[in-house]
Amino acid sequence: MASHTTRLVLPQVVIVGAGFGGLRCAKALADHPVHVTVIDRSNHHLFQPLLYQVATATLSPAEIASPIRSVLRDQTNTEVLMAEVGGVDKEKREVILEYGGEKRRIRYDYLVLATGARHGYFGQDDWEKFAPGLKSILDATAIRQKILIAFESAEMETDPQKRSELLQFVLVGGGPTGVEMAGAIAELAQIALARDFRRINPKAARISLIEAGPRLLASFPEPLSRRAETELSRLGVEVRTGCRVENITTEGVWMGGECLRARTIIWTAGVVASSAGRWLRAETDRVGRVKVLSDLSVPEHPEIFV
Repeated sequence: MASHTTRLVLPQVVIVGAGFGGLRCAKALADHPVHVTVIDRSNHHLFQPLLYQVATATLSPAEIASPIRSVLRDQTNTEVLMAEVGGVDKEKREVILEYGGEKRRIRYDYLVLATGARHGYFGQDDWEKFAPGLKSILDATAIRQKILIAFESAEMETDPQKRSELLQFVLVGGGPTGVEMAGAIAELAQIALARDFRRINPKAARISLIEAGPRLLASFPEPLSRRAETELSRLGVEVRTGCRVENITTEGVWMGGECLRARTIIWTAGVVASSAGRWLRAETDRVGRVKVLSDLSVPEHPEIFV
């Protein structure tokens, strides 16, 4: 009873999102006189930078994911809840959870929203069904299946045009994920699968990396961009910079009025922020990121951090 009473009077810190930011925050509070509740819609923490290796069958999902409860097991002031957050009531200081068709509320004294980002299709959300993105284990395993099935289907296909489309892989977006994925698919085709088929030559697969800007890895120094393009070209990847995608359909990717026909298209371009800004009715930038003060708190709400 004593410990329960103590818990009730401790400041309640609610952290939404168990990615790098959320977990780091939770662990930093381990020895402080607060009660921490970590909420995530998944039960695992994901090392997102290696998702592309799961998507190309180099790693298994278990090698880049750890149960959140295991990570925080020894932290006695912390509990973990797996639930979807549907909103925040700033006036009542409550997080609104959607669980099992019901809405539940969790009170907070301090709120940390570390919900990250999701795919952004620049207003063309209908492209997602043709060009999935890579943000979760489910995304990675679905893309892995799509890539491997493309080779298997090409082995069975007798029509040269359809076989060509099956062996054409297109990645839209020349940032880090696009560069890594393009190189990994090329290595999969040229090394891992090179001797596994009889009717097709996996080395004949064509990988195209499309970037609307003038160079790959735009956020990196230009010499690194040139080096990345050189290495990809060495692997046989076709790099197309300065190409803006006009449409994505079941046929392929449309650019300049022409269609690059492909059955496997992967979205590695823009991202947008999570729904946190909408939950808070806060000022956001053009991609939905909440505008915060220097300590990451929301203006006029020093108890909320994003």
